[in-house]
Amino acid sequence: MEKDKFSELKNGVQEIIDFIANKNTKEANNKLVEVSEQLDELLDHTDEDEELIEISKYQVLLNQLQQKIVLINVQLN
Repeated sequence: MEKDKFSELKNGVQEIIDFIANKNTKEANNKLVEVSEQLDELLDHTDEDEELIEISKYQVLLNQLQQKIVLINVQLN
C-alpha cells in the first residue's frame, strides 16, 4: 500500500482532533465517518500483516475519538 494512503488517514484524523478541540462535534462526526469509510476501503484491499496492524491502530484511534465526540455532546447538552 502506498504511504500516501496512510498520510490521508493521518490528515483526516488530525482534522477530527481539530474539530473536537473547537467543540465542533457535528463536523468532527462527519469527518470521522469519512475517515472510517476510507479505513474500511483500505481494509477491504489489503492482506499484508504490517498494513493490517497499522489499520487496526487507526480503528482504535477512531473509536476513541468517537467516544470523545459523544462525551462532548453530552457535556454541551
